[in-house]
Amino acid sequence: MSDPYFQQLFADRIGGAQYGKGSAIYKFEKIKRAKRRALAEHPDRRLLDFGIGENDSMVAESVRQVMAEEINKPDNRGYADNGIAPFKEAVSRFMRRSYGVVLDPNTEVNHCIGSKTALAMLPATLINPGDITLMTVPGYPVAGTHTAYYGGSVYPLPLRAENRFLPDLQNLPADVRRRAKLLVLCYPNSPTGRTAPPEFYEQVIRFAKENHLVVIQDAAHALLSFDREPNSFLAVPGARDVGVEVHSMSKGFDMIGWRMGWVCGHPRLVSAFADVKDNCDSGQFIAIQKAAAAALDDPSIPRRIQAKYRRRLEKLVTMLRRCGFPCEMPGGTYFLYTPAPKSLECKGPENGLLFETAEAASQYLISEQSICTVPWDDAGAYLRFSVTYEAADEAAEDRLMAATESRLRDIGPIF
Repeated sequence: MSDPYFQQLFADRIGGAQYGKGSAIYKFEKIKRAKRRALAEHPDRRLLDFGIGENDSMVAESVRQVMAEEINKPDNRGYADNGIAPFKEAVSRFMRRSYGVVLDPNTEVNHCIGSKTALAMLPATLINPGDITLMTVPGYPVAGTHTAYYGGSVYPLPLRAENRFLPDLQNLPADVRRRAKLLVLCYPNSPTGRTAPPEFYEQVIRFAKENHLVVIQDAAHALLSFDREPNSFLAVPGARDVGVEVHSMSKGFDMIGWRMGWVCGHPRLVSAFADVKDNCDSGQFIAIQKAAAAALDDPSIPRRIQAKYRRRLEKLVTMLRRCGFPCEMPGGTYFLYTPAPKSLECKGPENGLLFETAEAASQYLISEQSICTVPWDDAGAYLRFSVTYEAADEAAEDRLMAATESRLRDIGPIF
């Protein structure tokens, strides 16, 4: 099949004339293919899926009831543009109640159609060709992808166990410091599960002021904090002078597909985001914003969700430790980040079985044991287990743990 006439017209940012011709397979596509093979080759063996990264429950019935009422109101049919006042005011109440952060809903809050869109749009407010975005790895790549779209580049900050999965901000090359415009953080961190103490944020604020850059704190997992009370970057003195925080209603409120979040912080940065957003979308459906406002005003919702995922993580950690995994309870998120096995007792390196990467270990677990995890090889070889699997009750959770343990115990992972 010959190329279409426009093959030479594709932008360099997505591959230029070679767009659509590459043979590289994205990590998550490899996982999907391995899962399909495992199901086809072992139809009687249950796939134990710890790779799913989205909440397994529907949003609270009370929120769905508000949505049911609002969806039929004619006044909600129009464009929302940069958000409605009731949602921004609910955000302001939530931030004060949850974190002690006082925000002006008119100037310091703007809604977004999920935090992903905010992370995609914010680089447009600051990045010019040649600028640098500092990003922790492993991590969510969207802000970096859009940095490159605008002619900038990403400088990775590896998250390593020896540094407690916090970035090293002190040893950056002078040229990188000079060209850096953005520092993107995510705490509680996905995928490592690390939470950030206030003293870390104090260091970040000093770093931002010294190097004249803007901080974007991705707080998607903010309410899923276990080793400390949920905290906010903006609660630290000086934070509002250097950046914004991006919040999501997916993780803490079970609103995965509803696509609601907000950007808050310095009013000039929030205004710049709103200007870019105004040229990208026309706002989330007003009925959804009103339902989200109702969710924000009910603190029992995130408390229930946090308790469920804490319970599941505690069960997972206990089980994996019995199987020899060197893991511990994460500080937050619904992810467990643990070193990937290098080999297995059941076969061992003497028989040629050696996992040189986390991806190799992950592919083996899917294909041979029907256990799905997500591999990360960005800063060491790690597997990410998620506890967002579907289980109707605690008894179902326990059965899943028992099934997983029986398979992992039989193969004997070696670290």
